[in-house]
Amino acid sequence: MQITVNGSAREIDVDEQMPLLWVLRDELKLTGTKFGCGGGYCGACTIHLDGRPTRACLTPASFAEGKQITTIEGLSENGDHPLQQAWIEHNVPQCGYCQSGQLMSAAALLATNASPSDSDIDGAMTGNLCRCGTYPRIKAAIKTAATADNGEEA
Repeated sequence: MQITVNGSAREIDVDEQMPLLWVLRDELKLTGTKFGCGGGYCGACTIHLDGRPTRACLTPASFAEGKQITTIEGLSENGDHPLQQAWIEHNVPQCGYCQSGQLMSAAALLATNASPSDSDIDGAMTGNLCRCGTYPRIKAAIKTAATADNGEEA
């Protein structure tokens, strides 16, 4: 089957039911998407599927055929996405394990809502668990990135 990942068509020979997470990590060697819980609860495996945040651990490879997949590696070629810059500015990561999923959920939010309220951010980020508890810094970074995208001062 053929899937499109970060703008590149990729031919894969896997069982149609293989979770997309394992296709990305094991077959395509895109290891930025993390395995957390395997049940879609933690959000560490969040990717974009046609621009929507999606749990890769629950998504069969066959479901991705014909859709655009974006992983953390595809968020920005140079790590200069406004969210990535804001993450650094606000010193968001501690252990860092959940961060790719956090960033992908935040990027999906900002793609559809350039000026999210606190409740918009809370709603979009629900289900992305951070065992280090950096939620206040995550929210601050999202707000900073939103103002950067709008050309406003943070």
